[in-house]
Amino acid sequence: MTSAEALSSSAPILRFAGVSLGYGDFTVLRGITLDIKPGQVVAMMGGSGSGKTTLLRGATGQITAQSGTIHAFGEDLAKLPPGRLRELRQRMGVLFQQGALFTDLNVFENVAFPLREHTRMPEAQLVQTVLDKLDAVGLKAAAHLRIAEISGGMARRVALARAIVLEPELILYDEPFAGLDPISLGITAQLIRGLTDRLGCASVLITHDVQESFAIADQVCIVGQGRMLASGTPQDLAASENEYIRQFINGRPDGPIAFHYPATPAFERWLKQHGGQP
Repeated sequence: MTSAEALSSSAPILRFAGVSLGYGDFTVLRGITLDIKPGQVVAMMGGSGSGKTTLLRGATGQITAQSGTIHAFGEDLAKLPPGRLRELRQRMGVLFQQGALFTDLNVFENVAFPLREHTRMPEAQLVQTVLDKLDAVGLKAAAHLRIAEISGGMARRVALARAIVLEPELILYDEPFAGLDPISLGITAQLIRGLTDRLGCASVLITHDVQESFAIADQVCIVGQGRMLASGTPQDLAASENEYIRQFINGRPDGPIAFHYPATPAFERWLKQHGGQP
């Protein structure tokens, strides 16, 4: 069986089925259907405020679907008790946009933190595991440095090492390329692709970066206008004639992407309370 055939026959790690997501009485996205399988890099793209991060919050159970179902590892997140949800989250790794590193800990202890928190691994094994993960991101020799002593690009790689130290089956990246110089950006992209292949996990990127994401992704999904506008291979989307997709991919200032944030019932109530005019 080829790798492509193995991928097509495997069960999804993450599945959205007819999902609507939002906050209170405001729905951000409607009718999202998506399967993410082991070994895949999936890029979730769209303009600012289009709902990309909302999808990530749905995937981790931080918010519950307003309609439809979200399954992770075959389980309906909305039906899980808090303890079981915490167990499933330990099978996920999350790389936050700002890294969220502990500035009072050195590089080694930042990466070791999930192991100390969630396992009883012997110290010698823990040391070797952390050094292996730092080596995977090219920073083994930086283990002793404090966070203030490393660059922003290096800090992002430390955060990546921490995200994979428990060898998760699903890794969620929130804007992994934001603020990186071109070299660090390219390094990070190739690390994501390489680690996905090495661990056999599924990787989901919440990103604006078209060039680097298209270079490593198996599937690209573009959200906007409250829905999934397109999903396919990078080649499929690059050939799309959809005006929104063309505007986003090519960075055109004019097109169907709206400048104004949409008014919501919550805003209308707030405006009325403060005596403002519609």
